[in-house]
Amino acid sequence: MKKIPKFKSETQERNFWAKADSTRYVDWKRGRRVAIPNLKPSLRTISVRLPDLLLEELKLLANKRDVPYQSLLKVFLAERVEQELRGRRRKLARA
Repeated sequence: MKKIPKFKSETQERNFWAKADSTRYVDWKRGRRVAIPNLKPSLRTISVRLPDLLLEELKLLANKRDVPYQSLLKVFLAERVEQELRGRRRKLARA
């Protein structure tokens, strides 16, 4: 196994693992599942300007699902980001 390098920042580590083959650094056969029940993602408040119609439609969709519209917006954004990243990974794999 290769030794995992020391990183100066989380961004540097994230970039490393995005490109590195983890099987060269970690023996996954020895891994085990653990539960981290109190783990909460760090959050940052942002301001987004949306057209009135889009916001009203988002609120309608959220109301049908009985969830706050901000929560539904986060789900939609997360799904789209994952979709875009998967598409990028596929393109890189083909190249």
